[in-house]
Amino acid sequence: MTKVTMTVNGKAVSGDVEGRTLLSSFLREDQGLTGTHIGCDTSQCGACVVHVDGQAVKSCTMLAAEADGATVDTIEGQANADGSLNVIQQAFQDHHGLQCGFCTPGMVMSAAALLKENPKPSEAEVREYLEGNICRCTGYHNIVKAIMAASGQDVPALAAE
Repeated sequence: MTKVTMTVNGKAVSGDVEGRTLLSSFLREDQGLTGTHIGCDTSQCGACVVHVDGQAVKSCTMLAAEADGATVDTIEGQANADGSLNVIQQAFQDHHGLQCGFCTPGMVMSAAALLKENPKPSEAEVREYLEGNICRCTGYHNIVKAIMAASGQDVPALAAE
């Protein structure tokens, strides 16, 4: 067993993990943060995206021990301080960017990383950035609209519609 310590959503946490424990498992099983979803176990779906030291990471591809000492942000830490939805979460709600909700945490975390990197992305840039996230329900149109709205841009009829 290896002791890991990290800051998760602004709170110092620690735990003893086996060397093979994935960050996604540590967050879900040891910390009770079940918003980080496990969708494929092959790092293809993006449902498990979290931010590690400010970078979007598929947490099923990273060992918990690799995050020792890191700052990790999950979907549970994205709401505003008063508990209300942040601008991205609100845009997903307003523009129907979710259906079953399984991919939503990873989509929101990916969107947050994109908007941090590129505050005013084009539709094409949003679609390219989301290539590592799979949604089986929406066809992505409303997810793209939500991200465009969260960036403060008008939400035009999208090219793929």
